[in-house]
Amino acid sequence: MYTWLPEDKFGRHQLNRRALVLGIAQGTIFSVIIGRLRYLQVTESEKLAGLADLNRINLRVIIPERGLIYDRNGTLLAENQKLFRIILVQEETNDPNLTIDQLGQILPLTPKQKLAALEKIHDSRQDVPVVIVEEASWEQIARVSANAPALPGVRAEVGERRHYPMGSNAVHVIGYVGKVSSEDLVTPKVRDPLLQVPDFRVGRSGIEKSLDHVLRGRAGNQRIEVNAYGRVMRELGSIGAQHGTNQQLTIDSSQQQFAMARLGDHRASAVVMNIKTGDVISLASTPAFDPNPFVSGITQVEFDQIRNDQGKPMFNRSIQGTYPPGSTFKMITALAALEEGLIAPDEEVNCQGSIDISGRNFHCWKFGGHGNIDLHSSLRESCDVYYYNLAERVPLEKLAAVARRFGLGVRPELPMAGIEKGYFPTRESKLEIHNRPWSIGDMLNTSIGQGDVLATALQLTIMTARLASGLNVQPRLVLSENGKQASFRPFSSIGISESSLELVRNGMNAAVNHVTGTAFRSRTADESFLIAGKTGTSQVRTISQRERETGLISNEDLPLNQRDHALFCCYAPIGNPVFATAVIVENGGTGSIVAAPIARDLLMRAHYGGVPSLRMYPPEERDEVKRIFLNLNLPLSPKITPQENRPTVSLKA
Repeated sequence: MYTWLPEDKFGRHQLNRRALVLGIAQGTIFSVIIGRLRYLQVTESEKLAGLADLNRINLRVIIPERGLIYDRNGTLLAENQKLFRIILVQEETNDPNLTIDQLGQILPLTPKQKLAALEKIHDSRQDVPVVIVEEASWEQIARVSANAPALPGVRAEVGERRHYPMGSNAVHVIGYVGKVSSEDLVTPKVRDPLLQVPDFRVGRSGIEKSLDHVLRGRAGNQRIEVNAYGRVMRELGSIGAQHGTNQQLTIDSSQQQFAMARLGDHRASAVVMNIKTGDVISLASTPAFDPNPFVSGITQVEFDQIRNDQGKPMFNRSIQGTYPPGSTFKMITALAALEEGLIAPDEEVNCQGSIDISGRNFHCWKFGGHGNIDLHSSLRESCDVYYYNLAERVPLEKLAAVARRFGLGVRPELPMAGIEKGYFPTRESKLEIHNRPWSIGDMLNTSIGQGDVLATALQLTIMTARLASGLNVQPRLVLSENGKQASFRPFSSIGISESSLELVRNGMNAAVNHVTGTAFRSRTADESFLIAGKTGTSQVRTISQRERETGLISNEDLPLNQRDHALFCCYAPIGNPVFATAVIVENGGTGSIVAAPIARDLLMRAHYGGVPSLRMYPPEERDEVKRIFLNLNLPLSPKITPQENRPTVSLKA
């Protein structure tokens, strides 16, 4: 008889064994899961929460408003204009290419615009907004808003564009802004996140460049929560952007416009300065260019047109153009001789039109000479032979020391890029540059502001201000920052005796107001506002002996680039100097004919606060003055309150 019991016991044994193994496996798996959950929820909770936040929280850069620039009277010289633009944030869209295609169907965008947008996106961080359309119309804004669900990461926002109300009239002072370049990004000192923002603008020249670090402000940021489609749900917090500092300049915009108009079509420069404060009232350079197209970006063709213009409109002649000062330097030579006791004021030198020194003839500008001439008349009539005589007595080192005291060969301290310091030769530099030793001929040329001596219009204005005051006048261009007035320290003495300075001033007075003075035609008829000054004609080419014998070629008959430079520096009023100016007309001809009338008009405009009336001019000059002003569309006006009696507008912080 067959029994099943043993077999049944064996089967049950096998079943229990399998159940035990399965239970252990299930318990192990369950324990692993529990451990993993505990690890994720407890140990890694903070890290995972952060990762979750990154998925739903975006950080946006807030671009600050650029600081405004005003003139001394509160007139805007650089402002920010509001405009709408369409931007895209890459991290808010899954497929930028697809988004750009969809946007292109709505606006539409040209293939070139699409390519430019994709290049910007490729070069930008994912959290940085990329501008797709800079100046969007209301219609474009409406289309983007209506199709927002289909355009993740795309939105319209209010932006800013820099604008310069004075256009070309102040471009060499204010400068302009332009797009960030690759050079800006690799500068070791620059670590500003704003430079990573596409289409951000930085200063490229003038005040915009030199004060860019304070004008641009500081970036802020905004934390926002977005859903899976990139739509903004709420703002979680923000740090506001810091507004750039507003700058008030010493420039008088109306004086600046007058100076630019008065220089006309000349390649020229002119600076007007307040002697008592050092305030630069106007700083003009012609020709110029309109900076506004540079803000949005001009084409390479347009840029090349401006850059290759023969007049060099991008060249700031007032601070970068260096020229031989010519006879405007004679005051420095005279002071060096007087201070060293090498000449008495009444000592006379006989000028016969030339002087022979070391077997070489050095000529005076006046054919036939001036006859017997002393210090006073040498300045009045600008005799070269008189200063050749001084050059044989004054050591070069003494002359150089006096020149430096008056700012020649020294870079002026102003917040502008590219300021030249001019040049004053030394024995060592002559050997190094020209590979020959210093000679008496070099000294003679230097004594009349020729040879290797070079100066800018700004430097000659500083020189004139120091001559007029006897003080170490320092120029300044910033009047206040965010309403806080710039500090002002009284000027120290220039270190030249008052007696020597007075002798030179008397000669400058005679140069303008004496009938034999070289600038007599550029005097004023207002006894309360008389001008003292000095003409200068800077020789560009070498005149041959044959030409001297047969007759000099007039400037008008020479090619433009071979004509002399015309210079004039002056101050007013005599007795209580307030304003100084220097005018340089490149290849303009004679200083007395071309530069002096311009300088007179600039000083009169600064003093009267408007275009002076004809009665302030000598009777014989009034018809010519009227013609000039009418041609320049400058309205003549009655006498106005003198500029120094009118208060400067103080901006509030």
